[in-house]
Amino acid sequence: MPLNDTQSSRLRRLFLEGFSAMDLAEPLVSFDASADAQSVREFMAVKDFDLVGIRQEGLVRGYVRREDLKEGCCQDYLRGFTPADDMVPDTANLVAVVNSLAVNAKCFVTILDQVGAIITLSDLEKPPMRMFLFGWITLGEMLVTEILRHRYSDGSWQDLLSAQRLDKARQLQQERARRGQRVDLVDCLQYGDKGWIISYDEEIRKALGMASRREARQVVKELESLRNNLAHTQEIIPTGWKRIVAACSRMEQNLENLAGGLKLTENSKAEG
Repeated sequence: MPLNDTQSSRLRRLFLEGFSAMDLAEPLVSFDASADAQSVREFMAVKDFDLVGIRQEGLVRGYVRREDLKEGCCQDYLRGFTPADDMVPDTANLVAVVNSLAVNAKCFVTILDQVGAIITLSDLEKPPMRMFLFGWITLGEMLVTEILRHRYSDGSWQDLLSAQRLDKARQLQQERARRGQRVDLVDCLQYGDKGWIISYDEEIRKALGMASRREARQVVKELESLRNNLAHTQEIIPTGWKRIVAACSRMEQNLENLAGGLKLTENSKAEG
């Protein structure tokens, strides 16, 4: 089904604002600064915690790492929170969470300006993050489909695909027609096929910050792999971590660029 600009904007806003840091966060277990370091270390070993929060005057003021704890009390090993620890508010969107995790593989979550939770890489396997990523990738594919529909309305995109790939699309179109679905041939292209066609479009490619066809095709291949892992509930960390960081760092801007490309294409067609 064709996607118009208004629908695209609403969907982008839905995915950006629909999930927050608290959908992934876990409570940060904490101890008083006077707690015995070895006892805390043993507790962390049992729970398989790398770090725990440390309270001073009832508030979490920092943390200790299990590997540091030896003799004495936790106060002796306290690491105070610094900007390098990349704290995010509980209302932060998931793009901000990924960008924070990219710094040091963890981020602390503040609630009412006080650290109260933590997010680590393993938390990205949770359903909210998987839904978020799959939604963004799907939305991007929908925008690319609309660009192809309008930019190559004469069907010239077919010249950019191999006869084998084009035949697969036609077979799918015929099967969907048999089921009573009336769809354009462009709607029957696979994810990789759409990326392959777009890679030839220098204007769109540059808008997405891709310098060459080779780079565009590599990005599409990695995103397709990530999407398949999400769809089939396969692990996305750590193998897909670099692509997730890259995608999220430019995700909102790229979708804006794709939406802009669609609008530009529609306007050019109307003027013509």
